[in-house]
Amino acid sequence: MGLFEGLLLITTIHLLAAASPGPDFVLVSQQTLAHGKKTGLLCSLGIALGLAVHIVYSSLGLAAIIANSETILWGIKLLGGSYLIYLGIQGLKAKQTNVIDNSALSAQVSPQLSNSKTLAKGFLCNALNPKAPIYFVALFTMVLSPAMPLYQLAIYGAWMMILQFAWFATVVILLSRPRINKQFQQFGHWLDRVLGGAMLLMGIKVITSKIN
Repeated sequence: MGLFEGLLLITTIHLLAAASPGPDFVLVSQQTLAHGKKTGLLCSLGIALGLAVHIVYSSLGLAAIIANSETILWGIKLLGGSYLIYLGIQGLKAKQTNVIDNSALSAQVSPQLSNSKTLAKGFLCNALNPKAPIYFVALFTMVLSPAMPLYQLAIYGAWMMILQFAWFATVVILLSRPRINKQFQQFGHWLDRVLGGAMLLMGIKVITSKIN
């Protein structure tokens, strides 16, 4: 498969995968609505960087081993599910704040947040996703191969990370629009709790469900 043909196929598959509702989407939405555009973009960047973990082990041919090892998968499920549960509990603890304009909200909240912690939160959410090895096995089977030249693997991997960031950055920008953000501020703590509950349920489902 040629480079550009592969890029086209990866673009189609990966955008569909990124747009599917899941922990990454819930986390980016919650962080954006709670803390503003900057935090949402940093979280999105962390998620995109988390893809590097899956890309590296897939390019080394380990994705199939991980996907077919119950012990390794169970470990990933336990770590990933526990982290989602932790994020969910944090969301459930959200408290009501005064309704202020969007710029004031960003000025008040953003300085209290650590950029590195926000990046790490997005990174871990993606890197600990137990379904990722299954996805990358399928993707490598259709498009990629460890036998490909290193430069081509690097191009495909970088392109997937760019697509991932572009999608979630779009979500962040939409949720950061003043009209939308102002409406959410009125019941933001309840939304945090709903999204936190969703994250908690996802974590429980990850730990208790069987990955086929």
